[in-house]
Amino acid sequence: MSKKKNKVSLESTLKSMDTEEWLDLKFYRPIGYQWALFFKKLGVSPNSITILSIFIGIAAGVLFYFPDLKLNLIGMFCLIWANSYDSADGQLARMTKQYSRIGRILDGVSGDFWFIAIYMAICLRLYNEWGIWIWILAAAAGECHSIQASSADYLRNFHLFFVKGKNGSELDDSNTVKEQAKALKWKGNFVEKFFMLFYVPYTKSQERRTPKMQAFRKTLEEKFGEERPTQEFSEAFRKESKPFMKYTNILSFNTRVIALFICLLINKPWLYFVFELVILNSLLIYMSIGYERLCKRFDLRLRRNA
Repeated sequence: MSKKKNKVSLESTLKSMDTEEWLDLKFYRPIGYQWALFFKKLGVSPNSITILSIFIGIAAGVLFYFPDLKLNLIGMFCLIWANSYDSADGQLARMTKQYSRIGRILDGVSGDFWFIAIYMAICLRLYNEWGIWIWILAAAAGECHSIQASSADYLRNFHLFFVKGKNGSELDDSNTVKEQAKALKWKGNFVEKFFMLFYVPYTKSQERRTPKMQAFRKTLEEKFGEERPTQEFSEAFRKESKPFMKYTNILSFNTRVIALFICLLINKPWLYFVFELVILNSLLIYMSIGYERLCKRFDLRLRRNA
């Protein structure tokens, strides 16, 4: 009986089974859940866990600088540890209802800090062999990484809107975010105001890359306001949107980190940049085109029924 109760408690800390990856469900979420329970007893906030994950992730990056397999393995462990904390902060937030936009922004930024450290470590490690070209390769891969992760996050939250509605999704609107950022005073809100300066253009870039989705969102707002569409319409969209969630997961953390670890194990870390530029970019293009077509189709359907 207690085992069943524990399982229900774990499931309650997940965003949605539609968007969970099998490796997360089998590994990171159970570990994150235990960390969340531990930090809850200590009274540690979700944002504090996120900050801890940043330091551990940066330490992992530093260890990838050395062409020493033992140190690289320790770095891999640290990166896995950091990601378990990244899982725990969201699970703790859902467990204790400690939601905040600064928490969401900080959660997204944490991964950026990890990978900036990783990219720099690999570039410094290979500089004597590659010269400036490794920095150019890393810069191109880093820019693509940012777009891949941002697009995956945006599509996932759009899907969650049809699953759980506005309160169950972290789908933002750039105009609303901009107004909220303007309303914030620097005094007493310095950290949140600072992050919002970056979050506004981040949200705008997500919208620019998804014109058909934005047209669909406008139609949804005209017909339903901020409410989720009818159950029948939501379920129909959810059914066709769900297959795309596997691509958003591939473009997030687990697949890219497995590729990174393989490249480090064979002592060819530069291959990771090629993986991001070729494989993940190809997947991003395929996913984006398919999802835009999906949004256009449902937008037309909603307009016809108006």
